[in-house]
Amino acid sequence: MAVQALSAAAAANNPLTKATAQPLAGGTTLIDLMKLDVMRPAAVIDINPLARGWSAIEPGSDALRLGALAKMSDVAAHAEIERNYPVIANSLKLAASAQLRNMATLGGNVMQRTRCSYFRDVSYENCNKRNPGSGCAAMDGVNRMHAVLGTSDRCIATYPGDFAQALIALDAMVEITGQAGTRSMPFAQLHKPPGDAPDIETTLQPGELISAFAVPGRWPRSVYLKARDRQSYEFALSSAAVALDVQDGTIRDARVALGGVATVPWRAREAEALLKGQKFDDGLAQRVADAAFADARGRRHNSFKIALGKRVMTRALQQAVTMEIRS
Repeated sequence: MAVQALSAAAAANNPLTKATAQPLAGGTTLIDLMKLDVMRPAAVIDINPLARGWSAIEPGSDALRLGALAKMSDVAAHAEIERNYPVIANSLKLAASAQLRNMATLGGNVMQRTRCSYFRDVSYENCNKRNPGSGCAAMDGVNRMHAVLGTSDRCIATYPGDFAQALIALDAMVEITGQAGTRSMPFAQLHKPPGDAPDIETTLQPGELISAFAVPGRWPRSVYLKARDRQSYEFALSSAAVALDVQDGTIRDARVALGGVATVPWRAREAEALLKGQKFDDGLAQRVADAAFADARGRRHNSFKIALGKRVMTRALQQAVTMEIRS
């Protein structure tokens, strides 16, 4: 019923901010945007009755499955996830406040929208995410929190989440349910960079909902590190999700994702390629960080993020290499 109602509402093909109906689970993002008049749906559809089938936490011997309606706090505190996927547990623990984590769902978290002040303040007309074709006030405005990777001449808004960086680093799959049934795709294909259409943020089809996430393998040597203006309840200025497979001092496999610095969850594949087959040292860490930010473009207020991002990434790599693996 929820999928049918959302599909009918989406038939008008309105931009997301003008959609006539929106799903509500935890509501921690939607309610904020409704209060700000950024989103004013005529109907809000409670999808929590789906929780019986969509909230399971299922660690297996060689994979992890997470229901999209699982609460962030439940996943973060799960012993098997803390042991075998610490990058996931820590990305959730460092997000929002304890009260919000008790309400917020995994699916809602990855779908949260940017905290760009020009998007969230409707007194600014020129926001291509909110009013397609109107321009981007952040380009020449106050852009300290904005992106330096994955930007376009239409939008430099930063993707705000933490959990998504862990998912993209671990090659997660996302399960999507709609009227046509259920399909799966790599999580890396879910979010769309702004390009010429910043208002189209994901590849979800009208009426589709995220129902689960699947993470292959186990990654006990993994870290999520987040730099922010204050130590709690704050979004990242820069973050790094790192997962390593180290054997006899040699990095056999490496996964690196960056947050707080890009328009979408950002996989640093150039950095990964430099790490594989190498023994870690400070020189390698610096070369890897430089490669990850080689295409970064800073603006008047956010250029500091390039140097900060390199330091955060280097520290996350050091922590991952030296961490003690829990048995």
